[in-house]
Amino acid sequence: MRNKTGRRIFTALMLLSLSYVPLSSAREQKAVNFSNAKNHWTFWGGYGVTHPGFGDTETRIEDVDLILQYGHFLTEEKGKSWYKGRHELLIEIPLYIVYHPERAIMTGINFLACWNFTASEEIVPYIFAGGGPLYTNLNIPGLGKELNGNYQSGIGVHYFIEKDFSIDFNYRLHHISNANTADPNEPLNSSKFLVGMTFLM
Repeated sequence: MRNKTGRRIFTALMLLSLSYVPLSSAREQKAVNFSNAKNHWTFWGGYGVTHPGFGDTETRIEDVDLILQYGHFLTEEKGKSWYKGRHELLIEIPLYIVYHPERAIMTGINFLACWNFTASEEIVPYIFAGGGPLYTNLNIPGLGKELNGNYQSGIGVHYFIEKDFSIDFNYRLHHISNANTADPNEPLNSSKFLVGMTFLM
């Protein structure tokens, strides 16, 4: 009797282990990484500063930057060698908290085109450019209105700690102006240094 019970338990365990193997393989195949992810969320924090004398910028402005970014991949991996990569659309909701020369905010929405270089699975550099509308209550003489446009370009890198999670570093050259829709129109040309976390989905 004990032998029959033991055999049944052994048989049940064998069947369970065999059924687990394909399930486990399926899970591994569905694991999200940068080559097969459909989108991602990134949370950015950092520092921005304008450059008086760069173009027509006259005022030094410093701010703390908080950015919520959504990325949607538009292509599978393209190309080969070092320039192999994926194209994506980035949508950002930025909040720039100005603390010098006065307290103010800047916020809006950005649409950016991005190319990710995916030759490495661990370190993924990228380039991007784009812009969008931006509202600010910053009260400086040269900024002629509250609703402005902004555009930017930059470089960055994803450093993947897990297949679906990375620590990110980003530098961007950022421009704000009212595109001569008001007078005066002092542009704000700045650098932004950002650190973020990306979650692939």
